[in-house]
Amino acid sequence: MNRMRLFYGPLNMFGAKVQIAAFEKGLDFEIVMVPFDMDRLYEPKHPEVCRINPKRQVPVLIHDDLEIFDSTQIFEYFEHLKPEPALWPAEPAARARARLIEHKSDEVYFPHIIRLMSLQGQLGEEPAIAALESAGRFHAEMERTIGANDYLSGAYSFADIAFFMAQLFGERMGARLTDAHPKLVAWRERMTRRPAVRKVAGPMVAYLVSVGRSIPPFLADLKPQGEAAPTAP
Repeated sequence: MNRMRLFYGPLNMFGAKVQIAAFEKGLDFEIVMVPFDMDRLYEPKHPEVCRINPKRQVPVLIHDDLEIFDSTQIFEYFEHLKPEPALWPAEPAARARARLIEHKSDEVYFPHIIRLMSLQGQLGEEPAIAALESAGRFHAEMERTIGANDYLSGAYSFADIAFFMAQLFGERMGARLTDAHPKLVAWRERMTRRPAVRKVAGPMVAYLVSVGRSIPPFLADLKPQGEAAPTAP
């Protein structure tokens, strides 16, 4: 088999999920960075992304004659391609719960964070307050979900990767974990110690520093040496 190619942008949450999973699995892959800057975002679109994904979005994965998009579909491919180490629980009900957390992180939680991206100068106004409250309710749900476990579904899984990356963006946009979420804060610290997570979060932090953007305090140790980018208060 040829080496996989993953089309990705420097601040793409869904592509970051896929990279972490690939590193956890020990898969051999090449990152193809698509055009991106803070003003034009993902314009112009990469022609391979446009050809493969009708939504014209990353991540896109090419592996031999397989061409797929959507981070969850790529997760599933990785799990079949290399079953060990497993990133879904083996027991059916536990696997279903983990898949639900992964889905809700993408489709229930993250839309509120996307909403906040366009409201950064208006966090005290009603639309932003509503988005922050919705994100806060999800944080509370995940605090209950993790219980006494180290990870959201018991063993480390794709569910943890999905919510970690979504919450990283939430933290940047003002939807922060607080003293009301001690189990999640401990979980996040556990996640940031994982080598695969650091391999992906490190370049993301470096990019934010390079464009003068603040980074969450829990990622401060990933800043490039000698750089003094602000951390979010």
